[in-house]
This record gives sequence, structure tokens and C-alpha cells, in this order.
Amino acid sequence: MVSGRSLEAATALITWAFGAAVVVSSLDNGIGWSASGVESGTFPFIVGLVILAGSVFNLVQGWLQARAVILGPSELRRLGMLFVPAAVFVGIIPLIGIYPASAFYVFGALAWHKRRSLLLPAIAAIGAALALYLIFELTFQISLPRGALGTFFGF
Repeated sequence: MVSGRSLEAATALITWAFGAAVVVSSLDNGIGWSASGVESGTFPFIVGLVILAGSVFNLVQGWLQARAVILGPSELRRLGMLFVPAAVFVGIIPLIGIYPASAFYVFGALAWHKRRSLLLPAIAAIGAALALYLIFELTFQISLPRGALGTFFGF
């Protein structure tokens, strides 16, 4: 079971890490004034400080305002049914490429929820992969990851 306090703390720590990364990278770019004006890292540095301050505020507020359990076992199961396939999808992209991975993901998501004929999920999966290819590779000429399988076949 997951409480509201732990969710608030986790969110605050994640945004704090993001803010800290922004501040550190801004320091590498330089903050302050130079002969040509404001250096390029000044604005991101200020934004990073605002993110850090907001994260600390959210952490304190979340810790002080104790809430009941937000996610029980049934909600965690439903969340897992959403998160695990998405994580597997992202994990297999380097292996088989984004086009087959997206086709498998769309097919699995539709076949799991409908639990009827597999023809419609198969058509939707092929259509999604084809749409990705047409939009990104042909229209915008942006090469998406083809994975080890694409390299093996020479794509």
C-alpha cells in the first residue's frame, strides 16, 4: 500500500533531482554577466533554483499533511498492468527497434483488453507501425531506433 505522504515525497525528490541537474548544467554554461551581456546559463540557473525551491516546499507540505492510503492492492495491480507493458516496450526498442516494438505493444494492449478476435488488434498494430514509419522516416526524415534486429537485417 502506498500512502499520500510517500507519493508526495517521491515526487518532490524526483523534481528536486531534476532541478539540481538544471542548476549544475547551468553552472557549466556560466552564470552572471560577461562583456556581451548575460551569460547563457543564467536563466536556466534561476529556473533550476525555482524548481529546487518548489520541490522542497512540496516535500515539506507532503510530509506535514499526512494522508490515508492512496494506492491499495487493487490500484497497484491496475497501475502495474499499465506500467509493466510500457516498460517492456521501452526495454525492447534497443533490441528489435521501435517499429516492431510499437506493433507488439499496440497488439498486446488491444488484444488484452478486447479478448475477442485478434484480427482488429493485428490490423491496428500494423497500422501503428506503418504510420510511425511514414510520418517520421518518410515525411520528416527522422530516423527512429531500428535496434539490433534492424542492424542484423541491414537497415
